[in-house]
Amino acid sequence: MDICIQEISDYKKAPMKLLLLADPSEKSVKDYLNRGKCYIAYCDENIVGVYVLIDTRPLTMELVNIAVDEKHQNNGIAKKMIKDAINRCKDKKIKVLEVGTGNSSIKQLQLYQRCGFRITGIDKDFFKIHYNEEIYENKIQCIDMIRLSMNM
Repeated sequence: MDICIQEISDYKKAPMKLLLLADPSEKSVKDYLNRGKCYIAYCDENIVGVYVLIDTRPLTMELVNIAVDEKHQNNGIAKKMIKDAINRCKDKKIKVLEVGTGNSSIKQLQLYQRCGFRITGIDKDFFKIHYNEEIYENKIQCIDMIRLSMNM
């Protein structure tokens, strides 16, 4: 599968439905879009994935809202987007790339670690505090945010 990843300049055209797969809070997604840069993965001119990079601290960025269209999952697209984000950060001389995911996001935790991220912390009760509705994945309630990072 040939994937092309490009930054979009007009965030009003960001694929909100796809972004909401990664984060069910439209308010949070809009905040990320306003603070970061949005990248779209295309296959044959169809949008198959998306991610956002935001500046968090000096020489540090966070990868947020990484999502792959459900019809195209399990084809290596997420890994390609993560590698793309890593390369973009290296080009910008970023020193640390961070990512966070839920305690119940087993496949995501596996993927991030396979891509070189290491667990650096846990934000306890993150999803209970910041989300009005309970979130379940893999028959596990998503309660804590698992933080991972990669030194470049």
